[in-house]
Amino acid sequence: MAGESLQQLIGSGALWRGHGGRQQEQAVWPTGWPTLDDCLGGGWPRAALMELLSADHQGLSLLLPVLARLGRRRRWLAWIAPPHLPFAPALAAAGIDLQKLLLVHKLDEEQCLWAAEQALGSAVCAAVLLWPQRLHSTQVRRLQLAAEQGDCLGVLFRPLEAVRQYSPAALRLQVTPSSAGLNLAVLKRRGGWGGQSCSLHFS
Repeated sequence: MAGESLQQLIGSGALWRGHGGRQQEQAVWPTGWPTLDDCLGGGWPRAALMELLSADHQGLSLLLPVLARLGRRRRWLAWIAPPHLPFAPALAAAGIDLQKLLLVHKLDEEQCLWAAEQALGSAVCAAVLLWPQRLHSTQVRRLQLAAEQGDCLGVLFRPLEAVRQYSPAALRLQVTPSSAGLNLAVLKRRGGWGGQSCSLHFS
């Protein structure tokens, strides 16, 4: 029973192994950026929630390759209350199927969280993107569980102030701009310690 309880803690993301073992061989989606894949231990976590923390909703460009890939799965790509309407020509140029986009907007904060949780757990969305103003750890936990239930990639775009808050999300990535692209720092990742960093340069 004790062994089973320990495995349940590891599987839920409440406990991580620092190195070695089969825990490193987890299911991921390649990010489309080899440098970032190395930094994350393979790629974006599957069936999980992750946070991109920045000063001004940055990091969407990191997701374009995986959104293009997930859009081929006959499931929706849900955008919940984005701060700006998606720019369709840029998304199409990145290979994203615009017919798979599901845009949900003009909702208050509580409605946005409800819509995100329903979309994550529905098994009809391949990815759910959400731009919340404020979140409690219990709310993040509900979204994480919904992502696991729906086998969905959930992405929260959060302000830098949230770095100091505890979060049960599987991955937390701090995003800051650089002269040539973005600097990325791993605050937390499933299956390993945080502390890794890398820079991506956009042509």
